[in-house]
Amino acid sequence: MDGEMIKVPEEDKTLSPGKLFYNWFAANIGIMGFVYGAIVVTYHLSFIQSVLAALVGALTFAIPGWVAMIGHREGVTTFKLSRAAYGTHGNIIPNFMAWLNMVGWLAVNVITGTLLLTAMFKTVGFHKSAIIEVICLVIFAGLVIISGAFKEVTLAKIQTWLSWIFGVLTLFMMFLFILRVNWSEVTTLKTGSWLEGWLPAVAFIAAGSSISWSMSAADWGSYVKPNTKPSASFWSTTFGAAIPLFLLMFGGLLLSTIEPTLAGASDPYNVMYQAVPSWFGFVYFLVAGGGLIPQCLISFRSARINLATIGVKVSQKVSLTLHSIIILFISVYVLFISGDFLGNFELFLNFLGICLASWVCIFLLDSILYRKDGYDIKLMVHDSKVHYNWPSVISWIIATIFGFLFTHNDAFRGPFAYGIFYDNSSLAVFVSGLIAIIAMLIFYVFAKKKRY
Repeated sequence: MDGEMIKVPEEDKTLSPGKLFYNWFAANIGIMGFVYGAIVVTYHLSFIQSVLAALVGALTFAIPGWVAMIGHREGVTTFKLSRAAYGTHGNIIPNFMAWLNMVGWLAVNVITGTLLLTAMFKTVGFHKSAIIEVICLVIFAGLVIISGAFKEVTLAKIQTWLSWIFGVLTLFMMFLFILRVNWSEVTTLKTGSWLEGWLPAVAFIAAGSSISWSMSAADWGSYVKPNTKPSASFWSTTFGAAIPLFLLMFGGLLLSTIEPTLAGASDPYNVMYQAVPSWFGFVYFLVAGGGLIPQCLISFRSARINLATIGVKVSQKVSLTLHSIIILFISVYVLFISGDFLGNFELFLNFLGICLASWVCIFLLDSILYRKDGYDIKLMVHDSKVHYNWPSVISWIIATIFGFLFTHNDAFRGPFAYGIFYDNSSLAVFVSGLIAIIAMLIFYVFAKKKRY
């Protein structure tokens, strides 16, 4: 994880496709997938439409799968590869936004995990108090921070075990949900609009899962054993994430028939708790909280890689300490000082998602159009002579602005956020990506200057 080294050393490439599969499986086994499935139903879709939306949404993990394959082929982590597309200076802003996004959602997951552990202790008689919350924060955040001392091969083994443990428990919990499903309601859901309902549902799933994970994909793909076919990294990443996410969303579709308030609940974990038997309460909160740990492990590692890629030259120990302090500061502030901060913070992170959707589309299209013969390492070193690849930088700026113009949420409403874009910022992510592709193709066709 050296900020100056471009290629991952051959001796560090220790991951097998199977380990990569379990890494992404573990990261997507969290029970928030149930909530995603319940939200899909709120787009007024039939059961078949909802299942198709969940399936297509899950399969958008082909995007991070593609990024992982490039990382495997080149032996380079995500935002060092991105330097070739944007230039070393042009890459700094999207790189910094990705770092903010990773650290931000990591803090949100640590906060959520702390609250879930607090609720778990309540089921065995330890009622919520400041002391209990501090203990839970130390436990949850401590597990994440300790992971920073492990190498990729060790983290992969941990993710494999977490996949099996929480995968089995989550499937058992889904079985408990299915026992109570109102099947007559499932079969009578009316067919909705494919344009105004189905497409926004797919956009919501992609925006909340695959697009966000694209930032970390090559950080793992670049550590796969060199004698493995790059396509294996693509399939391991894509299906490792898509399979558990689809199964959980399918369960969420069914769960919405017995807990119709799940999709709009401010505390969806508590709503799901009401749907399980009381004797399962402790295990439920253990699964809910524990299922967040694999996501945190990936984000924590990639955040530190990205800080080094930006150009912040600190030792690994200092980087580990710095990220730990940031995460703990945000967690303590939200848990013990201002709980209202969390909602606004999540809105800010959603804005970053629009910026990153345009980034990944440009990154992938640049790879198709200009990197057919591989990446030139001279474009990825920190002192590269190519500071800006203007077609990519300009395309990214235009696409991001367009994304904001179609955005509508509690904090901001763009001038074009009407019709299917009204109250649906996920579609703005798609707009941002589409405009990025169009702008890049225009530059490719009409720009006369040689592309680096």
